[in-house]
Amino acid sequence: MQRPTPHGSKLKELVSNSKLPSGDILAVETAVQTYDQWIKSMVSLTSTGQQKIKDLVDLLNSYKRHIEVDLIWDSKNDFIYRQKGQIKLDNSIIEEFLPWLIDDAIIAGIESANIVTGPQSAFASSYFTGSLTAGDAKPGLRIRAKDQDFTISKPVFIAASFDKAFSPATTDVQSVALAYIAAECKTNLDKTMFQEATATAHDLKIAAPASRYFLLCEFLDMKPISTAGSDIAEVLILRGKRINSNLRKDFSNADNRVKQRAEYVEFLDKNPVRFDVIQRFVNHITAVFNEVDPDESDVVAKGFF
Repeated sequence: MQRPTPHGSKLKELVSNSKLPSGDILAVETAVQTYDQWIKSMVSLTSTGQQKIKDLVDLLNSYKRHIEVDLIWDSKNDFIYRQKGQIKLDNSIIEEFLPWLIDDAIIAGIESANIVTGPQSAFASSYFTGSLTAGDAKPGLRIRAKDQDFTISKPVFIAASFDKAFSPATTDVQSVALAYIAAECKTNLDKTMFQEATATAHDLKIAAPASRYFLLCEFLDMKPISTAGSDIAEVLILRGKRINSNLRKDFSNADNRVKQRAEYVEFLDKNPVRFDVIQRFVNHITAVFNEVDPDESDVVAKGFF
């Protein structure tokens, strides 16, 4: 299966970034080599089931440690640390990792299901721009889509025409990904992000009632809010609670990072990406993948639907 490389692409773009300090070039080039080895290590895994998930998570944590500490934290300049969110350096690692869970060795039969995995612009709604008196030959079909960090989706092709024969001259044709599972990946989830995700989940659920929308965050930066009143299937906290802001405020300075390195590394070591949470996400995917359309022909005999 061809897997997307959103993180790898951003990392390799950083090498040629004109704003990258010369003192960081070697560290970025080393990170690219480490990235290539991470991918090779995942490709070479022969384990299956839960063991493969565990092996993937172990490799993920090892790679993240290199990026978070060796590349970002240990930089003698402040550019990479201050711009890491803008250039999607560390927050794209989970985004690239998730498609590796879509594997026949983990979920039997999923690779042959004619699906697309990874970041997608997913269908949210459709509308028409034409009017009664405009005299347009086509109805003006438009698609509104929403970028998702991770999806399990299928391509859908939509045609609309004033002509029941759908002649090309009178027909609008659009294609878009229909996401049955979507996940937004956040490094630090705060209340504003949660509210935005609630709106996105609702749009997705209206567009495809069978869909499931998940929020995956590494660190929680808010008080937990129940998802019961929303269309978010679940919020998954991969690592733990975010470092308090009174401590974080000094991290953008290289000298302060040197002084606080031991405490920061200890924090990371205590909060790796958790296997059990990744396993839970895989369980959700498996449950959706194994769903079957209900048989409506015998509901009276069964007594429920």
